[in-house]
Amino acid sequence: MKDTGESSFKPEALAFLSSLSRNNNRDWFAEHKSDYEALILEPAFEFIAAMQRPLEKMAPHFVAVPKRVGGSLMRVYRDTRFSKTKTPYKTNIGIQFRHEQARDVHAPAFYVHISPERTFIGAGMWRPEPTALRAIRERIAEKPAEWRKASRGKAFSDRFLIGGEQLVRPPRGFAKDAEYIDDIRRKDFIAICEFDNFSAIEPGFRQEVENVFKRSLPFMEFLCKGVDVPF
Repeated sequence: MKDTGESSFKPEALAFLSSLSRNNNRDWFAEHKSDYEALILEPAFEFIAAMQRPLEKMAPHFVAVPKRVGGSLMRVYRDTRFSKTKTPYKTNIGIQFRHEQARDVHAPAFYVHISPERTFIGAGMWRPEPTALRAIRERIAEKPAEWRKASRGKAFSDRFLIGGEQLVRPPRGFAKDAEYIDDIRRKDFIAICEFDNFSAIEPGFRQEVENVFKRSLPFMEFLCKGVDVPF
């Protein structure tokens, strides 16, 4: 797909999400489902398709899949089974470019979040399962210089902050004075790059997403090696 420089998303998309936030019920959504498909679904598929070639070049084991079921666009329907908040719909656009082995193992992913209140790029792993988490921690302890380059290189740290929860104490088997013990204590390895709220509707948004993804590649490669999936 040729990149014209225009954003796939229009101002009406953010207006729709704001309206959905005010009218988060099934009757309203049913009445406006055609707006959802025209303003959110179709532009999201266009954006995902436009990311296929850049991902093939920079991170070929991550996939961009523009389809309704099992694709890169996250469902608009919320899972309310274990949530105190019972509103049925998400009020943001969530796009996840997963690793090709993500169905079989817990692997890193790229993430794009768009809403009227907040737009950001995510890279990494949120709440890895115990085996994957242990493997990442051990790699940090064993290869501190590589971790320093991946997590503190200028191109990365100029745009990204690593967030998420941390243990109060070092995990079992790690010395409290180990190099990068604060990172070893992490429960999550998610790096976040914040955008201006209206960036998604501005020209060049897809190209900027690509540029930000490139900055995260050493970090993503480190995590892939940690959980033993190809990068």
